[in-house]
Amino acid sequence: MSWKSYIHGYQSYLRLEKSLSPNSVEAYVHDVQKLTQYLDHTGNLAGPAQLALKDIQGFLRWISELGMTARSQARIVSGLKGFYKYLLLENIIRKDPTELVESPKTGRKLPVFLTVTEINSLIEAIDLSTPEGKRNKAILETMYSCGLRVTELVNLKITNLYFNEGFIKVVGKGNKERLVPLSAMAQNEIVYYLREIRTGIPVRSGSEDIVFLSRRGSKLSRVMIFTIIKALATQAGIKKSISPHTFRHSFATHLVEGGADLRAVQEMLGHESITTTEIYTHLDREYLRSTIIQFHPRS
Repeated sequence: MSWKSYIHGYQSYLRLEKSLSPNSVEAYVHDVQKLTQYLDHTGNLAGPAQLALKDIQGFLRWISELGMTARSQARIVSGLKGFYKYLLLENIIRKDPTELVESPKTGRKLPVFLTVTEINSLIEAIDLSTPEGKRNKAILETMYSCGLRVTELVNLKITNLYFNEGFIKVVGKGNKERLVPLSAMAQNEIVYYLREIRTGIPVRSGSEDIVFLSRRGSKLSRVMIFTIIKALATQAGIKKSISPHTFRHSFATHLVEGGADLRAVQEMLGHESITTTEIYTHLDREYLRSTIIQFHPRS
C-alpha cells in the first residue's frame, strides 16, 4: 500500500470522523506530504510502518535546515503525530515512531490587535455611497461584535440570526455550534444590509441562506475579506499588518481589558481549552497593577 493511499485514508478520517474544515484537513495532509517529500529526497522507500524515530528526527533536521521557523516545525510535528495516531487506530502500525518526538519550543506569539480608535478609523474609511460599502460596514461590525473567524463569517446563515434574542448561531471548527451575543450596532447594520442591499442582488443557487454576498450573488471568499480589510487599513492610514483575525483578537482583548470573565470569552470565541484563550490576556503592566490593587484582599 502506497503513502498516497494512507494519506487518502487519513484525509477521509479527518473529514468524516473528526469533522474538520477543508482548510484544516488540507493543512494536516500537507504536513504528511512534507515528510514524503523528504523521503523522496533521501531515497528512503520505507512505508509508514517501517519508519523509525531516527527517520523522523532526520526529517525534522531537514526542515530546520530549510529555514522553517520553530512554530512551523511544531505544527508539522503535531500533524505527524495526528497521522500516526490515525494509523494506530486503524491497526495499520503497532508502534508510533513519533511518540518520543518533542516539538520545538516556540514561545507565545501575540497577534496584533487594534485599539478602539483604530477600529473606528477603519469603519469610517468605508465608502457608504456604494452597496458594497454598506455591506462591508455590516461585515466589520459583525466581526468586531462577535469575534468571528473569517470562515465563520463567510458561512454565516440568515437562518442562524436570532435578532429577537440578540444572538447569532455560529458553526466553528469541527462543526461545533455556539451562540454568540450580537451588539445592537451590528444588528442594525445587518438588518439594513438584508433589507436595503441584499434584496437587490440576484442570489446564485446554493447561496440563498448566506448572509453576506458578492455583487454577483455568491458567497464571499476568505480572500475577499482579507482584501477588503487590507484596503481599508491603507485608507485609514493604519500601518499595522492586519487581517480578519485581527478583529477577533481585538474583540477578545477589549473584552478582557474591560473586565470580562475569561471563561465567558472562551465560550464566545469557541475555544476548547482555556489555555488558548489566555493568549488574549496580554494586558499592559499598569492594567495588571490596578486590577491587583482593586481586588487583592491585602491591597
